Amino acid sequence: MPTEPATRTARAGYHHGDLANALLEEGLALTRHGGPEAVTVREVARRVGVTPAAVYRHFADRDALVAAIAVRIQRQVAARMRAVEDDRRGDAHRPSARSRLRAVGLGYVGFALSEPGWFDVAFGSATALPGDVDPAALPAPLAALVEVLDDLVTEGDLPAAARPGAEWPCWSTVHGFALLALRGPLRALPREAQLQHAQRAVDAIIAGLLEPR
Repeated sequence: MPTEPATRTARAGYHHGDLANALLEEGLALTRHGGPEAVTVREVARRVGVTPAAVYRHFADRDALVAAIAVRIQRQVAARMRAVEDDRRGDAHRPSARSRLRAVGLGYVGFALSEPGWFDVAFGSATALPGDVDPAALPAPLAALVEVLDDLVTEGDLPAAARPGAEWPCWSTVHGFALLALRGPLRALPREAQLQHAQRAVDAIIAGLLEPR
């Protein structure tokens, strides 16, 4: 796709190619504190210094722009999950799938509490389902969860027969907890208390998933 030439407006914020990336960066800035409602094609164009028509050369409509912003944020969530995993690694060896599953859950909740605006954008419209698409096309946090659940089967902690659909109780637990902490009865608690409750919720779902019945 051709890049947009230098801006023709008075704003001096955009002077070279890769307009699509510049638009996404401004979209990220808007949504960080304003959530998805903060994004309009006109406002993103104004901040970059191009006309709205230039935006439509890269994104079919506002929904397409927001979806692309969501993908960027989902990658950040996956990076947060990996960071939690690295913090808990403790040595040079790859941690067990069980400990990685815990890191995935706590990383998800931690991101939600730290970046509520981005969290709303990232998971308000994710629709790709495991088995329906190539794993590379899954939202990055869901792909990380799918990978670690598959590794649990490989390591013998999760029976293969229990693997199909296991991502949904796991994701529902951490997503529901995040909403309770952001907008529900847990929102008034100090962050440390929220994270302690998050650890208990994550440990409970792991125990329910992996403990023998």
